[in-house]
Amino acid sequence: MDRRRERRLNLELPVRIWGVDRMARPFAEIVRVGNVSNRGAVLIGVRSKVQPGEMLDVQLGASRAQFRIVWMSPSGEAGIQALALEQPLFSMGMGPGIGLPKVFEMVGTG
Repeated sequence: MDRRRERRLNLELPVRIWGVDRMARPFAEIVRVGNVSNRGAVLIGVRSKVQPGEMLDVQLGASRAQFRIVWMSPSGEAGIQALALEQPLFSMGMGPGIGLPKVFEMVGTG
């Protein structure tokens, strides 16, 4: 049984991320986002040397938000959580998210 507090949507979309890595060097890269919820997601294909607790910006289409890295795997996956004051980038409520394509609005409602 899943003990998560929020619904998740398993999809993959390209997003742009940027921030400062653990060596204090700025980075920017295109990765994929998957397993999204209202307040978080999993980044796939992260090549930058980032670690849990660091902040980064995520852009999906024209929308962007700041996230905190919660966990990082050696394979380049990173669990991220939106900062408390950020409007959800991946909203799964009654309407589409700020940047989430409208086609995903109806997934799982049937």
